[in-house]
Amino acid sequence: MHLSYLFDPLCGWCYGAAPVIGGLMQRSGFAVELIPTGLFAGEGAFPISDGFAAHAWDADQRIARLSGQPFSEAYRRNVLGNRRSRVNSGPATLALTAVRLTAPEREFDTLHAIQRARYEGGRDNGDAAVVADVLDAFALGDAARRFSSPDDELLSANRARIAEGRAAMQRFGARGVPALVAAEQDDPRLVDSSLLYSGVDALAGALNGS
Repeated sequence: MHLSYLFDPLCGWCYGAAPVIGGLMQRSGFAVELIPTGLFAGEGAFPISDGFAAHAWDADQRIARLSGQPFSEAYRRNVLGNRRSRVNSGPATLALTAVRLTAPEREFDTLHAIQRARYEGGRDNGDAAVVADVLDAFALGDAARRFSSPDDELLSANRARIAEGRAAMQRFGARGVPALVAAEQDDPRLVDSSLLYSGVDALAGALNGS
């Protein structure tokens, strides 16, 4: 079964879904493709305000209860509390496309590391320097070099992936991310997003019709 995982690297709910998506990728019979939607990239980026910070932290607590994923005080203080920061997934999305082109088998682990840098480490993963540090820490030298000096192939691939993600959201009526589209025998369907927080066994069982 082919699964398209629609996400944004600065989406807290996507971070919450990471354990289940990662677990599903280890199961036989499923092929998971990561497709960024650029939700907070480009014109979708915005500065962190008092109102957004309060809203985000409230949502983060719900995500933590559902998923067990940690949201640290360092994140609350250094990211949500920094009025010079922006919610900008452009750098992280570009970095993931660089990984996709150079070491595709490591893309999901890189995504999760970028998420953890923010929500656990309290680092602003909207900052290109922070994203570059993650690539370096993962010894993704080829991806790091292309990320630091994007060539036409990388930029074109990144635009195409975002366009694909946005088109899929529109086609299947996904109202946000994360979203999972399952395709078996040319019959794609949008998966109930609540299953992304119900454990990998529940998700796999639902996908298999049990």
